[in-house]
Formats: sequence, C-alpha cells, structure tokens
Amino acid sequence: ADAAVAVSAPEKVEPSPGSTATGGRIFSSPLARRMAAQGGLELSAIPGTGPRGRIVKADVEAALASPGAPRVAARAAAAVAGEAPYTEIPLDGMRKTIARRLTLSKQTVPHFYLTIDCEIDELLSIRKRLNGKLAEGPEEIKISVNDFVIKAAALALMQVPEANASWTDTAIRRYQQADISVAVAVEGGLITPVVRNAEEKGLAQIASEMAALAARARDRKLMPEEYQGGTFSISNLGMYGIREFSAVINPPEGAILAVGAGEQRPVVKHGTLAVATVMTCTMSCDHRVVDGAIGARFLAALKSFIDDPIVMPL
Repeated sequence: ADAAVAVSAPEKVEPSPGSTATGGRIFSSPLARRMAAQGGLELSAIPGTGPRGRIVKADVEAALASPGAPRVAARAAAAVAGEAPYTEIPLDGMRKTIARRLTLSKQTVPHFYLTIDCEIDELLSIRKRLNGKLAEGPEEIKISVNDFVIKAAALALMQVPEANASWTDTAIRRYQQADISVAVAVEGGLITPVVRNAEEKGLAQIASEMAALAARARDRKLMPEEYQGGTFSISNLGMYGIREFSAVINPPEGAILAVGAGEQRPVVKHGTLAVATVMTCTMSCDHRVVDGAIGARFLAALKSFIDDPIVMPL
C-alpha cells in the first residue's frame, strides 16, 4: 500500500520589516520569520528558495541545521553596543508560575515588615537532647531548628488567630487551623509544601512529615493538595548564613515569616553584657489583613515559644 503523505498548505509570503545589505526588502513568510527569530538566525543571510528568492520554512530549517549559520543575539532588536555575552535559559512552567504569582503579590498586596530577635540557646540544647532520644528509636527522625519554628508559628497563630487569615473581595477569611507552607528550594525555583494542622502535631511528627515533603518536592512528585491551600508561610535561609531578609507574601496568605541564621551576638541581660545565640525573624504582612498591632502580637507569641521551647510537645 502507498504511504500517506501529509501536504502542508502553501505559506503566505510577506516582506519582512528588515532589509538586505543592498537596501532591498527581505521577502519571507511569517512562519519563516518567526522560526528565524526563535532560532536566533540572521534572516537577511538566509538564502531563499521560494519564488523570486523568498525565504520559506524549508530555508530556515536548513539554516538551523547548519552549524555555520549566521546568528544574532536573541535581543538583537534592543541590542546595546558593548553588551556582555549571555546565555538565555528558556522559561519552564514553574518559573513562569513563580514570576506571575510573586509579581501579582508585590503589585497588589500592601506589604509591611516587622522584625524580632529570638534567643535560641535553650532551643538548641533541647533539640540536641531530643535528637539523642530519637536516635535510640526505630525511625530515623532528626528535628531541625526549622521544625521548631514551624511548631512555634502554628502555636502563635492559635494565640493570635487574627494573623492566620487571608483577604478576599468580600471578607477577611480567618482560618481555624494552622496549615504552614514551608519554602523548599528545588531545581529551577521553589515550592511550598504544607504541614497541615501543625498546631496539633508534635515536633517529631513535623520533622518526619517535612523531610518526606521536601524529598518529594525535590523529585517533583508532590500532589497539588500537598503544596496548595496553606494559611501561613515560612522561608528559612539561615542554612546559607543569611542574617535577615524580607520575603514576598505567598498569596492568598496574609503573611510570611523570613527566618535568618542563628549566630552568637552580644546581648544585655539584667544590665550585664552577655553572649547569646540570636536568630532574627522578619514577618511580611498584608496590611489589608494583618495590622501592625496584630503582627506585633504574633511575633511576641512566636518569640515566647522559641525562647522557651520546653512547652512544645515532642
């Protein structure tokens, strides 16, 4: 039997906006021009095989396949003399989503920022003892400083429920449980898996869930319900040595907590200079939802749990 052959419709040919070296216009089909632009090819240097030398799809395909094809910078239309060489990384779906959501957040959400210092010497001591106990058990669970922060934030949200809220066009939505979104860096961007009902979970359970969620996030295996629908976010850059920073709110949530590195700093206690391990936390608030006093009350509650973590259940 004869093989079926697909025949494409004839290409419409129009003069391109460019010109040849002799000042004449370059005749090419719209498809050819688009393919040349996407491939970074210099259209005027491509020989045309169409009627009267017009450049058609097949000509661009041949040029793309040729290693010696004349190419131009991808931003040739706006090229600047002396511009440094660069490589363009195509945008994938994750990066486009991050760009769209964070641009929307900064353009439409009135951010303001509150910062507080927490002393974590007692937290580090308790963490060490708890991990020692957990090491004797059958499961490989290791509690991190961030797990303490997740638990402390959840408990603080229960004490200050006004901070556990989001904005809608008709009402402020106040949540009855603390679903903590935690920023996890993955190749090409970041994602925020959610620890549900964190206020009801012990530190060991939070640590176990967070380790599993982070692993699935890096493998791009999270289900939508595992990274959507949080009520409050945490972003921790302390492991990179960042002392403090301000994070962009993850809409529609009303706030995000940015956690810096714990480092030894001079502090004054009872009128005497001392040294303590201090961790700076900055809260970015949506002023439509979280007023200054609400944010301050939340941070005070957070600090009370972090400074004295013995009240957090294992």
